[in-house]
Amino acid sequence: MSEDSPLIRSLRTAVEAAPADVPLRLHLAEMLLGAGQPDAAVAEVAVALQHAPGDAQARTLMARAMGAPVPAPGTQPAPASPQDQPPVTVPASASAPEEPKGRAGFDWRAAADQVGDVIPPRFVEAPLTADGSGEPGDASAWDVDTPGTIRLADVGGMREVKERLEAAFLAPMRNPELRKLYGKSLRGGLLLYGPPGCGKTFIARAIAGELGAGFLSVSVNDVLDMWIGNSERNMHEIFRTARRQAPCVVFLDELDALGAKRSRTQHSGMRNTVNQLLTELDGIDSAANEGVFVLAATNAPWDVDIALRRPGRLDRTLLVLPPDAPARESILRYHLAERPVENIDLGKLVKVTDGLSGADLAHLCEAAAESALLDSARTGTVRMIGMKDLLGAAKQTVPSAEPWFASARNVAMYANEGGTYDDLVTYLKKKRKL
Repeated sequence: MSEDSPLIRSLRTAVEAAPADVPLRLHLAEMLLGAGQPDAAVAEVAVALQHAPGDAQARTLMARAMGAPVPAPGTQPAPASPQDQPPVTVPASASAPEEPKGRAGFDWRAAADQVGDVIPPRFVEAPLTADGSGEPGDASAWDVDTPGTIRLADVGGMREVKERLEAAFLAPMRNPELRKLYGKSLRGGLLLYGPPGCGKTFIARAIAGELGAGFLSVSVNDVLDMWIGNSERNMHEIFRTARRQAPCVVFLDELDALGAKRSRTQHSGMRNTVNQLLTELDGIDSAANEGVFVLAATNAPWDVDIALRRPGRLDRTLLVLPPDAPARESILRYHLAERPVENIDLGKLVKVTDGLSGADLAHLCEAAAESALLDSARTGTVRMIGMKDLLGAAKQTVPSAEPWFASARNVAMYANEGGTYDDLVTYLKKKRKL
């Protein structure tokens, strides 16, 4: 009897109309087995066993369809040993009810292994994580960059910044005997603040390169999570990774978002995240953070929780200003190095770009190249980038740091308790902006 016989087609139609009718489904399986279709018979018997796990006829038919010895009447098939059958993980929602203890039951693990290629398990779902997201955690989420080749010598100008960094981090690291003599710990934190686009991240990477330390950059998106408790856990995992791979520089970008003032924070989850950051900065004990250097950057230090800036945490503050003349020359030279230029007077260009940030200078070079490109396209003759293009771009480039200085001026004048922003006051007076 072929599978396409009218009887089998009729039985299939009847089973589709009454899927819970076990005898009818077993009759169809018997017909399929007789027609030389054991795989199809196994599929039907497996569904029948889901509805009637203890049905003896279904078990016997399953054994016949799978080519296993048929047990004698009144006996139960012996379960296969673990060595004979590999373990198969079956979701709880897809497995049939277990037999009562003390009673020999059908070997569901062996059956699932045998029919796995015939019918896929039902209701198979990816295991949910603790946060309920259904997305397994990424083991490489906190990869630490290996020590880079960037050094402070690659940072143009900024002599005062380099001297402060040398005293805070580099000299103790290079002189372990003196460090031990003076009781200088390798723990510590430094807060870099200033207008945007002035190279705070680049300086942090240069420090990691000088120390020969790994670099772990952290932003608010890496920490904050919608699930309760996950933000604190992420913060803990970041510092635990850094401690394991010390020496390591942990760079907290946008600290005003990660460590905002708790008095202004309405959401309790954000306050808990700040509390966790404070705990990690202190370390579990006095030596927990040995070899972990915490650098943070922000454009708004006045929005950072005051507890983060007490001694022992981010206790040193460094103002990173728009690049000085030597730094501007280095930045311009870098961004023009791969472009076709001629007759460039860098000295003159440095003078007319006073007050521009590093990002502004990069945009200036891009705008000059765009001007030369459009001119070449219109005339059909390729020409080099000249001083006219650069000076024209400099004239059109508005210093992006000016809005920041407008806000910082109020802080320097009315909120400089304890001389926290004395270096900012000095700069504003020097530039006659105060």
